[in-house]
Amino acid sequence: MYVYFRYTVIFGLLLTGMFGFLACQKERVEIEKPHPYTLDIPKNFPSDLNIPIDNPLTEEGVKLGRFLFYDGRMSGRNQQDSLMSCGTCHIQSSSFECGINHPKFKDGHPFGLTGIKTPHVMLPFINLVFNNNGYFWNGMIHPSNPNSERRTLEDIVYMGVIAPHELHGDSIRTVKMIQSIKGYPELFEKAFGSNVVTMKNISKAIAQFIRTLISTNSKFDRYCRGEEQLTYQEYKGWIIFEEEADCANCHGSILLTNNLFFNNGKQTDFSGANEDTRDRFHYTGITSDIGSYKATTLRNIDLTGPYMHDGRFKSLDEVINFYSEGIHDSPYISPQMQFASNGGMHLNADSKAALKAFLMTLHDNDFINNPAFARPALFPDNSN
Repeated sequence: MYVYFRYTVIFGLLLTGMFGFLACQKERVEIEKPHPYTLDIPKNFPSDLNIPIDNPLTEEGVKLGRFLFYDGRMSGRNQQDSLMSCGTCHIQSSSFECGINHPKFKDGHPFGLTGIKTPHVMLPFINLVFNNNGYFWNGMIHPSNPNSERRTLEDIVYMGVIAPHELHGDSIRTVKMIQSIKGYPELFEKAFGSNVVTMKNISKAIAQFIRTLISTNSKFDRYCRGEEQLTYQEYKGWIIFEEEADCANCHGSILLTNNLFFNNGKQTDFSGANEDTRDRFHYTGITSDIGSYKATTLRNIDLTGPYMHDGRFKSLDEVINFYSEGIHDSPYISPQMQFASNGGMHLNADSKAALKAFLMTLHDNDFINNPAFARPALFPDNSN
């Protein structure tokens, strides 16, 4: 009887300890679970966000992604060999482009560690979370792409690491480098539940950070919310934008782009001699896409020159003059270019000035100064 009682007590204590251990483990797992990251999006912005189910935004993932975005060791080399990172070319003060007056990248056309230039000039990292119609000038980064490694924003990160015209790295070397840096394994564990660094999770983290780069507070936004008034000239420019110049066909909505692709009449020679093999046609194979490129967002347009896929225009004045009287008609011109047969809309000087004044209201000073988007003061291992 005593023996039975003793074993009963011991068994009971074991059960109690086991349940207590499991309860502590459950509590620990819940405490360590990444915290959802909340995007602050105004009501008049789209609700259809480009966030994959397998990579939701978390506080821990975004924090890690910000470190990696600006870390020069992402190429797999140490600091002495290279300080090139995503942030080398995608500079916050230039709306995450390199800028027309960059001291290293002449005329705003970046190049990688090899010195090879990127195929096209840059597109800004701004409001990409609202883009469901494909990334790059031709939209090839899209779920419809048969190449499984070229479908998402996460894939762009991987491509940037290995591309000769960008970091010119090696994914194995990059993973090894980041794994070796004190502080990073812990950040990966907090973000993804494992302290083992992988290229997949590197890509996920940086993509999370990029998706937080949202611009919603330009003067035009504040006008739309009833918080500020446009000047007479700015308002006149808006009317020209919407009606007389018909810019809204491609750059409409609160995003100032429909994220679609158009042949806007920049060229007439499609014989092959000057043909760009990275236009929309060379991705889709659809004849009407010949010479078509993405209609970029006009947000912070004063900062994102040079303009067009090849950077042919260095200033907003040149762009306005082109649409006013420099359009080239061709068999492949997009129907949205209603003034193509006349070479443009032929604005007078006052209308051009008003249109430019409106475009300047799309400047978002908060976006280019948001400390949450800036280069961190200290990186893992406490290096600057």
